[in-house]
Amino acid sequence: MCVGTISFAPNAISASAAASQPNASSRLDAAKLDEIAQLANTDRHVRAHEEAHLVVAGPYATSGPSYSYTVGPDGHLYAVGGEVSLDASPDPSGPEATVQKAKVIQEAAEAPVDPSTQDRMVAAQAAQMEAEAEAQISAQNRQGRSAYQRQDGPPAAQLIALTL
Repeated sequence: MCVGTISFAPNAISASAAASQPNASSRLDAAKLDEIAQLANTDRHVRAHEEAHLVVAGPYATSGPSYSYTVGPDGHLYAVGGEVSLDASPDPSGPEATVQKAKVIQEAAEAPVDPSTQDRMVAAQAAQMEAEAEAQISAQNRQGRSAYQRQDGPPAAQLIALTL
């Protein structure tokens, strides 16, 4: 994923706005006005999609949305693609924190109404990271139980019988 931030609003205009401007209708025919309307709709959709990722990702977003643009027949830029970079590395605090981080990354990847193929791949990678962290937790728990069971001294049942 690219790292970058775009913080300006597009200078796109809708077809109805273009039609209401002086000389706009004489410079742009109906087909171009339709294209502008489609580009403006795509721009809004792309921005909402990337904003959904960003909002849910919280502290795991490493950048704001980065957009790719096309120039419309009116000369304005319209966002036609975008991405938000995420920190998808295991949490250095340990496997429990990694499980929580992986869940947030999965939610962020699937946050838009229409997740892309790339979004689904990121969610699957986060699910794999979560499964690996949970396996680490299970292994640590097994090691802890084994160490407890190997301690010298009588079993707990014998201690209870001795105290009665």
